[in-house]
Amino acid sequence: MASSQSRGKSLTSIRKVVENRGLEVDSRDGKKQLELLLQGLSKKDRDKIVASALSKFVDAEELKPYQAELIRMQAHLETTGRKAIILFDGRDASGKGGTIRRVTRYMNEKHHRVIALGKPTANQLTELHMKRYIEHFPHAGKIVLFDRSWYNRAMVEPVMGFCTKKQYRHFMAKVNEYEDSFIADGQTSLIKLYFSVSKKEQQRRFDRRRDDPLRQWKLSEVDLQAQELWEEFTEAKYRLLKHTHTAHNPWWVIRSDDKQRARLETMKLILSLVKYRGRKRKLNFQPDPKIVIPGDEECKRMERAKRRHGAFIS
Repeated sequence: MASSQSRGKSLTSIRKVVENRGLEVDSRDGKKQLELLLQGLSKKDRDKIVASALSKFVDAEELKPYQAELIRMQAHLETTGRKAIILFDGRDASGKGGTIRRVTRYMNEKHHRVIALGKPTANQLTELHMKRYIEHFPHAGKIVLFDRSWYNRAMVEPVMGFCTKKQYRHFMAKVNEYEDSFIADGQTSLIKLYFSVSKKEQQRRFDRRRDDPLRQWKLSEVDLQAQELWEEFTEAKYRLLKHTHTAHNPWWVIRSDDKQRARLETMKLILSLVKYRGRKRKLNFQPDPKIVIPGDEECKRMERAKRRHGAFIS
């Protein structure tokens, strides 16, 4: 298996080899470009490229058995009329979007939706905060995945000053009741995932976004202040887990510095939480406890760190 340092960096490694040889790629004639690139590479360079390509291949193959299981899970929901709501929350650049793309890659597009809401409109600001999310809830047999959810009100909004203290307190006081009502029909699964990235790795990913013209659009106002406000976001994370992790609707914290491990273990977690027929018994569905941590355990870890160091560490 590829190391955590090599996973997810295959194309970057290949690009560096090509650039170091003074070679360029354009879109005029792909076949001719390939021939020129091959001619200009040494055996050592070719070996590096093969290793990088194989790393990417192994990563993709590692996920496929679980992606096949997600299709079986989706088919079972469709047949039985059950529903699933999956929340992907956490810090910026923590790997939420990439994980969602891998989870849904082979799913039937007719029976799932990915919801990533932008800033609320002027009218939405006058309505119940939950309303614009509830409007996207799944019908029978469907799955909805939220790329950031109503928990913006517990994380980004209070830290960035996008909501009042009164609005924040009201949300935290009511959200558990709302969620209990969402699953009261006995047909709906609610899965809450919090992606946790280290400060160093978040900065590395921000630097990559800034330097890559294909990723620059990902940099937001919040991104630009995320490192400076790291401690404030950590405090918000603790309050989020402390007050909204419940027996019926628990949080699951995903350690996401290693994107491949985070994606794989997220798939295992989802498959272990949603009951469905036809499960492939020989697969390991038990999430790695070093990657997937229950929200209440994460709270205890943060509390121990604060007693030891005088501040939360995340």
